[in-house]
Amino acid sequence: MKSSIISVALPCLLSFSLVAETVKDREGAVRQDKAKMESNSRWIYQSVDEGFNAASLTGKPVMVILRCVPCMGCMGIDTAVLLENDDLKPLMDQFVRVRIINANALDLSLFQFDYDLSFTAMFFAPDKTILGRFGSWSHQKDAQKNSVETFKQALEKALEVHKNFNELKPSLVAKQSKPSRFKNPTEMPALKGKFQSKLDWNGKVVKSCVHCHQIGDSIRFTYREANQAVPLNWIYPFPDMEVTGAALAEDDALKLASVAKGSPADKAGLQPGDIITHLDGTPMISSADISWILHNLPDRATVSVGLLRDGSPVATKLALPGNWRTLSNIERRVGSWPMRAMAFGGMKLEELPDDEKKALGIPAGKMALIAKHVGQYGNHALAKKEGWMKGDVLVSVSGSDRALSESQLIGAMITRYKPGQKVPCEIVRKNRRMKLRIPVQ
Repeated sequence: MKSSIISVALPCLLSFSLVAETVKDREGAVRQDKAKMESNSRWIYQSVDEGFNAASLTGKPVMVILRCVPCMGCMGIDTAVLLENDDLKPLMDQFVRVRIINANALDLSLFQFDYDLSFTAMFFAPDKTILGRFGSWSHQKDAQKNSVETFKQALEKALEVHKNFNELKPSLVAKQSKPSRFKNPTEMPALKGKFQSKLDWNGKVVKSCVHCHQIGDSIRFTYREANQAVPLNWIYPFPDMEVTGAALAEDDALKLASVAKGSPADKAGLQPGDIITHLDGTPMISSADISWILHNLPDRATVSVGLLRDGSPVATKLALPGNWRTLSNIERRVGSWPMRAMAFGGMKLEELPDDEKKALGIPAGKMALIAKHVGQYGNHALAKKEGWMKGDVLVSVSGSDRALSESQLIGAMITRYKPGQKVPCEIVRKNRRMKLRIPVQ
């Protein structure tokens, strides 16, 4: 497998999707942001070290915003945060505020978060202890959504943790970043030699940037290049609470809106209206904290859950079966595009609607994934070279016709097959069954 599977010329600095909508003048947007933020005395621009130095002098906690400027995802909340409305300003005044717009020089031993988001906040004590994380897929999917209620809650809870820092510090261990093989992204094999530690403000600044999602891409590449299994938590990174069968409310990042009957959450006794206060004994400040804990659990795990139910504390255990990660829907993640090249030669597959399955004579519960896109270039064109065409319907892989989502198939192909293998499969093309192969990289 070659490093060209990892795209290095995408349009966003901390982007969300290869096809994410971006502003028309990306260079202009980045330069305008620089001009605006460098003259804003309330923010420290592009210097984490300066932020921690200020925190050591003031005793304030540090808030680091990581933002893709040209990416339109999360544009609404980013604008709302920078404007600091009357609800946010008194809370933000209590933080040292740092804005980072590229990943080139990120300290990977400290900055570990959901790399597929285009707006992320991390909160630190002055000694660099992580107080919590914030990142919203609701804002990611709705570019203009400017609701700051969940962000405001995260600010309040981070300040509460900081206020009681000495008492709570032992309970924050699980929130801390894990050991990193690389000091920063420019040392990672897929990126080394392609980028410098600083942006090229005298040239094409956007092209000089390491995209945040490329960190996750490069982690997977490093395993794959070494012919090692890619861990499931990097195929299905930072899962949301829904993988447990519980959905969170949009206006309260820690409140359960629903619980699916028979799900792990249901079996653990979780109920709609419950407020999650702790996971694994760790205080939660946002849904991103929940995702962080889930991301770092074993593939089969039992985690303690602390709740508030009608104002009273409740404790329970949540047991997650061996396949729980594969319930994550990763189809809209930018990191799924390089994985599509790895898993099936650069195609994008979607589940065929039931009526169309029936018309093709495919029973319910059986595989039917239609090729909505077949890549045309480089390592994303291997499926095309094998004879795949847009509109082909995949109905079995290596003799198995069990129904799988595209997300589940990505994981199955990457974990079961090695680079260079061509996996036999069966497709339907214009009502005719055919044999093809899926090229794995």
